[in-house]
Amino acid sequence: MAVANNQAFRNPQAGRASRANFSTREARGKIIDQEGREVPEATPGASFGGIHFDFRHSAANPFGQLTREQRLKRLEAVAKVLDVAFILPGTKIRYGVDGIIGLIPVVGDIIATGLSLWLVHEARALGAPWHVTVRMLGNVAFQGVVGTVPIAGDAIDVLFRANMRNARLLRNWLEKQPR
Repeated sequence: MAVANNQAFRNPQAGRASRANFSTREARGKIIDQEGREVPEATPGASFGGIHFDFRHSAANPFGQLTREQRLKRLEAVAKVLDVAFILPGTKIRYGVDGIIGLIPVVGDIIATGLSLWLVHEARALGAPWHVTVRMLGNVAFQGVVGTVPIAGDAIDVLFRANMRNARLLRNWLEKQPR
């Protein structure tokens, strides 16, 4: 006996309105780990197996409560990675992640400029005044705009080193400030 498609998939209770009378937790069921044990529902801020992980006030958190000198060292380290982390074999030419990312047309230059702008943002967070920030933004804009030129822009990315210039500008300004 052949059954039509509309009869095979027809829900016999389609006309009735039904609502679930249970909570989301009950609908989801128990959470079971790999050994078959039930995992209790975690509450915010709860510890895991008696160990509490709090990276907000830890030295392990790179974005935590850092001193001014630690933030400046982090900014300089990121600038070095972006601009002078590697050496071209057989030469003394240094390049960084910024130069590698910049090889990707358009998108690479946008990403590299975004990373450079993060450094400027960090400088503002350290208290850099407007005249230092404007010079830093000028360096980033020059490298970002010239970097879009297909071949010459990639060479400028490697040779201009806007992030190292910006780190040096910030360091010089901070050294002139009273402590």
